[in-house]
Amino acid sequence: MTARRKRLLFIALVALAAVAGFYAWKQLGGSGLPEGIASGNGRIEATEIDISTKSAGRVREILVREGDFVETGQILARMDTVQLEARKREAEAQLQRAKIAIGTAQSLVTQREAEKTAAVAVVAQRQAELDGASRRLARSEQLAASSTVSIQTLDDNRATHEGARAAVGAAQAQLAASDAAISAARAQVVDAEASVEAAKATIESIVADINDSTLVAPRPGRVQYRIAEPGEVLAAGGRVLNLVDLGDVYMTFFLPTAQAGRVELGAEVRLVLDAAPQYVIPARASFVADVAQFTPKTVETTEERQKLMFRIRAQIAPELLEQHIRQVKTGLPGMAYVRLDPKVEWPASLSGPLVQ
Repeated sequence: MTARRKRLLFIALVALAAVAGFYAWKQLGGSGLPEGIASGNGRIEATEIDISTKSAGRVREILVREGDFVETGQILARMDTVQLEARKREAEAQLQRAKIAIGTAQSLVTQREAEKTAAVAVVAQRQAELDGASRRLARSEQLAASSTVSIQTLDDNRATHEGARAAVGAAQAQLAASDAAISAARAQVVDAEASVEAAKATIESIVADINDSTLVAPRPGRVQYRIAEPGEVLAAGGRVLNLVDLGDVYMTFFLPTAQAGRVELGAEVRLVLDAAPQYVIPARASFVADVAQFTPKTVETTEERQKLMFRIRAQIAPELLEQHIRQVKTGLPGMAYVRLDPKVEWPASLSGPLVQ
């Protein structure tokens, strides 16, 4: 009877412990967490940047290796620029030619203006000759009426007058031609100046392409992949390197509808990585998706709506990342714990040691 009584007492104690455990589990929300804190599985991610070529060409050299840390503006790779340098020299020669053409066109304008000045003088000379011929003809006509001069003299004066009039017309036509020649010469100056500007623009474009052939880091980060190697010929936009921006690191996780709806932007989040479960990483909720994931084909009942999952992003502070830049690794799995109610205290397991 003593052994049986001990066995019954042991069973009663076990049952009591089970009931107490079940009650505690219910009090903590069924997940070991207090009500007001939700959790989800996630993975450390970071913004990735592809370092690509702007123009098609051959990779001349790559100056970094996978895993190297790089700073903003650091030269990562260089493309071959032999053809671009040749095009630049050609454009520079065209620029010199265009500048010479401007000088030639300006000289031509000066020449045409001198020709106009001469044409104006000829017009004045021919007009004077016409005036003299007109006066002589008028006197001859008066004298011929009184038979003082011969008819032959009158005819000669008339011929001289008509010749002078024709000469004035020819001189005026030459003056008009000089004006047209000046306009044409000035147009050549404008065209030569435009050629200079076009050559300058071509040179600037080629220089920009040459500068773009030197691939630099747009921001601090770590080289994740070398996608191309020296000697490879890439098309425009061909990827050479892949960088991870270690200043923009976060964990993405999912929560069901009831919990996701209570997550505020900026809510406090704590991350625990599988690789270092003894450390707790502070973060903030920076994004809550407005479109559910894992959506059923039809949402007709409350039970089905509870199956909807929303993506949450927990952002790690850049200043914290900067302090531990060498330890930051993407792809590490872990758990994210988000505080839905700011009044709820973090459990002891998530209170430390916090990564500072």
